[in-house]
Parts: sequence; C-alpha cells; structure tokens
Amino acid sequence: MELNVTRRAIRVSLLLVIVITAVAGALVANADSGRYLWKSVPTAQCKLDDRVPLAFNVFLPDKKKEQYLVLVLLGRRYLALDIKARRAYSVVPSDLTAKGADFESGDLFVDSRILPADNWSVRDVGPAELVRLTLKDYGRVLQIELPHMQDFRAVY
Repeated sequence: MELNVTRRAIRVSLLLVIVITAVAGALVANADSGRYLWKSVPTAQCKLDDRVPLAFNVFLPDKKKEQYLVLVLLGRRYLALDIKARRAYSVVPSDLTAKGADFESGDLFVDSRILPADNWSVRDVGPAELVRLTLKDYGRVLQIELPHMQDFRAVY
C-alpha cells in the first residue's frame, strides 16, 4: 500500500514538472515572437548599379531559420528584404533599437511598407548567395552578396 502511494506521488510530481516546463517554454516563446535581433555581416557586399555605395551595411537575424530575411542600410535609408517572398520593405529608423553594433526590432515586414521592386534574382555563387533586384523608386539595381555560413559538421 505504501509503495503505491510513493509511485503515485512520483507520477504526480513528474507530471507537474512537465506541465510547468511546457508553460514556461510557451511563455518564453510568446515573449520572443515578433522580435528580431539583427547582427551585422561584415563580409557581405552591396552594390547599387554595379557601384559600391559610400555607406552601407548588411544585417541578418540572429536565428538561423530566418536567414532569408535581410536588413540593408544604404546611406541613411534602411530596407528590409524577404528573399523567400521576394519583397522589399521600407524601414523607419525609429523602428530599430541599437544594441551595440547590432539592432533589435519588431516586425519590419508589414504590407503597408512594401516597396515596388522587380527583377528579383537569387543565385548561389560559390561561397556566397547573390541577391539582385531593381528598386523602382530609385530606378536602380541593388545587388547583395551574402556569405554562406561555414558548415563544420564534416570536421567531426
């Protein structure tokens, strides 16, 4: 009889731990959803009409599963690119919060901020991915080279 009570107490305790862990995980996921941490990519290249802009920077999200999203600084103008959906978005600088050399932001990919862009081309060019598009409001071709992340799994 005493053994059954102990087993029941262990099962209830284990179930309680599982429920608390699941709830805590859901709360952390909800608190983090919709926020992006943009990391600078110093090896990325950017060109406007085959010329390097005087001031540019390229940022990628911290999460690997969102590497198809790109934040680009051209002079004083920020653009957000969704390579998978092939859309460009205008970004208001006040939407970005500086975190050292990086930025944090909410969701920049809002339909009301879509920029007219066409002639999208995404190619793998060896050590990098080449993204080309024509910005209709500038009337210029934007070209970005994003280096591939190194895969060290073969080393093991």
